[in-house]
Amino acid sequence: MKVTPKTQNVNLLFVRIAKEGQIQEVVFQRKAKTKITDLTSIEISAKEAQQVASLSGGIEGLIKTLPSVNSNSELSSQYMVRGGNFDENLIYINDIEIYRPFLIRNSLQEGLSIINPDMVSNINFSAGGFEPKYGDKMSSSLNIYYRQPQKFELSGEVSLIGARLSTGFASKNKKLSALFSARYRNTNLVLNTLNEDTDFNPQYQDFQSYINYDFNSKWSLSFLGYYSKNDFEVIPKQKEVDFGSILQPIKLTVGYSGKENDQYRNMMGTVTISFKPSKKWKFTLDNFAYQNREKEYYTIASGYALQTFDPITGDPVTSYDVGGQIDHARNDLLVKTYGTQFKAKYSPNVNTDYEVGFKLEKENLQDLTNEYQLVDSIGYSKPRNFVNPGTLDASQLNLKYSIQGENHIQPTRMSAYAQYSKKFFWGENKMFVNAGARVAHWSFNDETIISPRAQIAIKPNWEMDMLFKLSGGIYYQAPFYKEIKDLQGNFNSNIKSQKSIQIILANDYEFKMVDRPFKLTTEAYYKKFSDLIPYYQDNVRIRYAGKNNATGYAYGLDARLFGEFVPGIDSWLSASYARVFENIDNKGYIPRPTDQRFRFALFYQDYMPKFPSMRVNLTLTYANGLANGAPVFTDPYQYQRTLPSYKRVDIGLSKVFIDQKDNKVNGGFWGNFKELTLGVQIFNAFNINNTVANQWISDVNSGLSYPVPVRLTGRFFNVKLEFKL
Repeated sequence: MKVTPKTQNVNLLFVRIAKEGQIQEVVFQRKAKTKITDLTSIEISAKEAQQVASLSGGIEGLIKTLPSVNSNSELSSQYMVRGGNFDENLIYINDIEIYRPFLIRNSLQEGLSIINPDMVSNINFSAGGFEPKYGDKMSSSLNIYYRQPQKFELSGEVSLIGARLSTGFASKNKKLSALFSARYRNTNLVLNTLNEDTDFNPQYQDFQSYINYDFNSKWSLSFLGYYSKNDFEVIPKQKEVDFGSILQPIKLTVGYSGKENDQYRNMMGTVTISFKPSKKWKFTLDNFAYQNREKEYYTIASGYALQTFDPITGDPVTSYDVGGQIDHARNDLLVKTYGTQFKAKYSPNVNTDYEVGFKLEKENLQDLTNEYQLVDSIGYSKPRNFVNPGTLDASQLNLKYSIQGENHIQPTRMSAYAQYSKKFFWGENKMFVNAGARVAHWSFNDETIISPRAQIAIKPNWEMDMLFKLSGGIYYQAPFYKEIKDLQGNFNSNIKSQKSIQIILANDYEFKMVDRPFKLTTEAYYKKFSDLIPYYQDNVRIRYAGKNNATGYAYGLDARLFGEFVPGIDSWLSASYARVFENIDNKGYIPRPTDQRFRFALFYQDYMPKFPSMRVNLTLTYANGLANGAPVFTDPYQYQRTLPSYKRVDIGLSKVFIDQKDNKVNGGFWGNFKELTLGVQIFNAFNINNTVANQWISDVNSGLSYPVPVRLTGRFFNVKLEFKL
């Protein structure tokens, strides 16, 4: 029997004994640090994630080039998967679920991603249909494993927008190892590429540690710690935005008074005890605690003028509107979560795995919301009923919106899972099965959810190296802080989990082209939603309506070509078509705010053949505009506005002066360096004015509303120096 090359997801080398028709065992071709049984998982290189030119962070920047992933802001580490929103994605570090900040409303406010690329060893991403051991979210799961250093190391990075310093060591007997990393980031220079007069002072810093101690071959103890301090201060002064068309160019001029000061403090600690009495059994006990403290304080008054100008003389022609606006918020949030989870794994042979787990969490949420917006148009408070000129206006002076709430809950969440994985032969075909279920209960809404999930793969005994996969199940979006909070600022204890029935059909085709390996992956999926909670997307903040009054569906097709476009290094290009619709209160189906449609992305690496130390990587993205351009808190059936397409190219250039291959240095000062690289990054290389949201300005006379685009950053050159001792 001919043994074909291993597939990326399954990595199997099947071995038969001489007796025909019987199976001895199915073994791994190469032992990995972490055994991955999820058929839907894509493995991403940690080294490539460090090198990619990305403002949002290395790991997320690379994930955004996958076909099923979408994002329309380079300043955000958040992403949307197959029609889902930012809140529908699971993130794990060493099998511990990670929470993101909740109050961030603007991509400018986002600082460092919690994932530190310098500490990562394995990255596995699933865009849906993931196995039962992952939690209750509807879109994706990202599982990160941090590495253990084998000896003393010291590395760092310095650039125009930040710095990083990491160190690690291991004892002589390898029983003790520790890895520490500190990062600092200030995006002031990048934000200055915005077309406005604003004083920015964004400062982000964090510290992470990962410590391991092996008592013996059976018992081990580890600690994962994280602390971040992100401050965003902004004093806007003036802004001008040109938009409209050639025949009707419009300019918005805004003057500001006031400032915004946001603070985000996150910390987490996890102690893990592992017991492995034999090769067949493994037990793990994780004890974790997480705290998130967020303050969002701002009072900003603005006066604006909306008018057209003569394209030749530059003189004002028509004034559509003059008015003012006051935005005010004093929002405080304290989230505390602590608990324990127990996992057991039994592997009677290399082809079979049984896994079970139980998790208990105690949550403490304290939320204080005081937020409003006052809009004035030519002396009239908006919203107001239109009256004929000269008629006495007896309408009330109402705020555009006002959200006030004081909430404090201390619920308990319990969950458990069981799953079975098996590799075997079916005739001459290779098979893989992963099936199981999870159950969860939350005391706040007294709801119990059951989520059966299954995956199956078959590798036919063909000349062509093909792998067919089918996965799916029932997936829930278990509610938390955002979902239970309605538009008035109160917590709704009657909220239910959003439900998604998913089915995914995939194919992997491995082949050689120009004597180099390639892999083409195609996936088709369909999702049926029920108990959906409608939401508004305001920049990167998701505001839920607070009730399960919608249904929906999503479908799409993804394709990814992965391989050595240049000998020795991997690149890929991705394409996808995705649609997602919702039906609110049986009014009919309309696109959800995250309706993606067509998207194309490219991650490309290259080097100079005669000078391999000169390297380049490029990320290119083109995506149709999202359907979230309507005003916040308005009827989505009356406003269907699509944002412009998102187009962006980022380029990273580097020169390797010292490495452990062809550029070794022995002796002297430079002999202390293992690696030394100088790089130049060009963000938004073609200086494209992308739009992340719309600011809506109303003309009180005509009743028309004008969508004023909120622009993203322009071209920026960054220089960075990386070293490792």
